[in-house]
Amino acid sequence: MRRSMVPVLFLVLFMTLAASSSVAQTATTPPTGQPAKQEEAKAPSGYPVVLGDKTLFRIKEVKGIPISAEGRAQLSSERLKEVAENFSIPVDSVGTLNYESPLTLIGAGNRQLLVILDEDAREEGSDRQELAKQRAQELREAIREYRREYGIRSILIGSALVLVATLVLVAILMILNRVYRKLEQNIDRWVESKKISVRIKDMDIVRAERVRALLLMVTRLSRFVIYFILFYTYVHSSLSFLPWTRHFADELFGYILGPLKTAGNAVWHQVPDLVIIALLVAVTRYALKMVRHVFRQIGSGALELKGFYPDWADPTYKICRLFIVAFAAVMAYPYIPGSGSLAFKGISVFLGALISIGSSSAVANVIAGYTLIYRRVFKIGDRVKIADHVGDVVEMRLQVVHLRTIKNEEIVVPSSMIVSSPVINYSFLAKKRGLILHTTVTIGYDTPWRQVEALLLTAAEKTEELLREPHPFVLQTSLDDFYVSYELNAYTDKPEEMAQTYAGLHRNIQDTFNEYGVQIMSPSYRGDPMEPKVVPMDQWYAPPARHSDEPDKEPGA
Repeated sequence: MRRSMVPVLFLVLFMTLAASSSVAQTATTPPTGQPAKQEEAKAPSGYPVVLGDKTLFRIKEVKGIPISAEGRAQLSSERLKEVAENFSIPVDSVGTLNYESPLTLIGAGNRQLLVILDEDAREEGSDRQELAKQRAQELREAIREYRREYGIRSILIGSALVLVATLVLVAILMILNRVYRKLEQNIDRWVESKKISVRIKDMDIVRAERVRALLLMVTRLSRFVIYFILFYTYVHSSLSFLPWTRHFADELFGYILGPLKTAGNAVWHQVPDLVIIALLVAVTRYALKMVRHVFRQIGSGALELKGFYPDWADPTYKICRLFIVAFAAVMAYPYIPGSGSLAFKGISVFLGALISIGSSSAVANVIAGYTLIYRRVFKIGDRVKIADHVGDVVEMRLQVVHLRTIKNEEIVVPSSMIVSSPVINYSFLAKKRGLILHTTVTIGYDTPWRQVEALLLTAAEKTEELLREPHPFVLQTSLDDFYVSYELNAYTDKPEEMAQTYAGLHRNIQDTFNEYGVQIMSPSYRGDPMEPKVVPMDQWYAPPARHSDEPDKEPGA
């Protein structure tokens, strides 16, 4: 037997003892209310006279004598046990001794066992002499059976049977252990040989590993059930073989059957409510399927609703699903077993308070997330500016939005912050109308404005990333004290390349102005220098700069 079987046996033993203690405690604690009174009415009156684990008869309370019925029953039980354990006293010596006074003695040899009074006979509805003979016969049979059960021969036979039962249990467990080990190996080989899997297109629904895990789980569950039955049968049989534990064997069946009966009765009484809950679950499930199908059609474009965008389909389905499930839960709550108990209500109130206190910010972010979706502020892939953060939207969740900056940084922005902050979407109109990129240069008044505008438009034409249609244009934004501010505006349909486009445009502006000898006055101007501050064309590619069409050279070549 493998070591893994030992925890199983201990687990079964623990479950048996736990069930025994639970049922014993339930049995010793009388129920309250009307059921308790009914049990008292059904319970036999009087105090028992016992021998071993058997109750022979009961002695009822009699008025007018100095000793109580409980004391008489206890004293008779003790003397009866002494006589039964003293094998030198013959069983046939148990007899009656009549007196003229209203009592009859029952004794064994010179030992008194029981006193029968006229009042005892009247309580039993019999004559004192007849009752005494009946009690003497019961005592003789009880002593005879007690000696037979507690004799050396009976104990030796019971011990031998316990040993045989133990050996049989160990043998069966070893055989079952080998059988199940072989069965698990066969399952592994069978799954590997068949390559069982259920696939839909390229997605695995049920893989071979899952089939193997399912078969092994069923196998181990069946092994546990069989081990439990074997161990229970062994314990019940072993307890019944010895006289000291025989009454535990009779009670053991009740310990197992009692909780099952109680659970079965509870389930049976809850069947109508469970049926209603099952119907609610079925209706809710089909309602969710229908709603999901409708919103999938809307999301894919197969079904169009005026004013309802396809990207609203998924979040709207989630909202509808929440309301449907919440409505079903409210409808099913009164039918849940135990929902009316104070403990259930207390736990519900505690969990509700805990969630409401700890999730206020989360709920605010969730609501803000839905607000962003229905306002259609941006979508995944858009270049946006939120507060001081500029980046591409890479992921949208209900509580947060993930941005990736041009420096390859990921910024997580809470949805509630986005709702309360201005958002600039560079991509919203870029594909339809184009995004205008603009840059400003300041040129002195001695340079003709027409030349400056022509130079800026020439630089824009040299920038390949900019659109040719619509045409770039120049605005004079201000006439300052020493220079004029010119703003070049050009269109692009690639907002995700804004940084590269700006860099190329600025390079072309410098080259064009230097080529025609026009000095850029930025950032400030104090006076005319002796010579214009321009870069001659022959110095445009001063080392280490090189023409873009020149091949790369190794350092030091």
